[in-house]
Amino acid sequence: MTSQSVAMQAKSKFSMLLGDFASSLKEHITINDKWTIKGFIDIYKNIYPISTDTKVISKLLELHLFPHFLTFAESNGYEIELSSHQNYYPDLTFITKADNTIKFAVDIKTTYQLIDYPGFCNGFTLGSHGEYFINRNSAKNIQYSYNQYSGHYCFGIIYTRTKLPENIDLRLYSIDELESIPSVISDFVFFAAEKWQIASDKRGSGNTANIGSIQRIEDILKGEGVFSKAGEEIFDDYWINYGKLQVAAKNGGYKSLSSIDEYITYRNLSPDLIVARPGKRKALKHE
Repeated sequence: MTSQSVAMQAKSKFSMLLGDFASSLKEHITINDKWTIKGFIDIYKNIYPISTDTKVISKLLELHLFPHFLTFAESNGYEIELSSHQNYYPDLTFITKADNTIKFAVDIKTTYQLIDYPGFCNGFTLGSHGEYFINRNSAKNIQYSYNQYSGHYCFGIIYTRTKLPENIDLRLYSIDELESIPSVISDFVFFAAEKWQIASDKRGSGNTANIGSIQRIEDILKGEGVFSKAGEEIFDDYWINYGKLQVAAKNGGYKSLSSIDEYITYRNLSPDLIVARPGKRKALKHE
């Protein structure tokens, strides 16, 4: 068996294990589908409620999940490494104990459901399409060079934000009031997917060089992103050339590549590779 086929077999196994792990997590961090984390506690047993800030929630979810990731790794024959710097990709590196040349990148991503657009979430960023993505041997802002990983995964958490009482962030609770503290998030959906499977053809965060995700939850869970028909090689080529490749503009002349339609035309590929994206429909609000 060639080294490539060994890596592919290992990747298939890791994908299955990570997916099963994602499906099992809800019971470990929720009760009645509400988050079991209620706040911060000090040595006097005072509890400070969690802020509704999405960055705070995201970090706390990571901390809550890390011990479970460690158990998952130990149970399935992997070493696990956290990123050595705060802004490095990925969040977690899984290294196969039987063959330490086989590594998997896992980024933990969280987002919330859009209440006004049923079935949609706010989306994720799926990592940079900058230096380490373009130069697969680069060590800039990445734990190991991109080409040392046998697979690149998004471990995703989609949740619903709870409508909380006014000024709850200013309250102080005693340990005896623990049960009465509302959970800031609920209705969790966990999933694991290779990042190319759920990628969009648009950036995920304004002008920064981050790959965006699709937003329809059903498509995310099925891995049916913009590149799901085209495959990972086209995903790679598109994002390596995003904003750089000059393509024909509709009104004549040329423009920088910014959509899958432009890419398919430029590369003279089949239009059948384009995945139609459903638009968000705003929910009707009843009085």
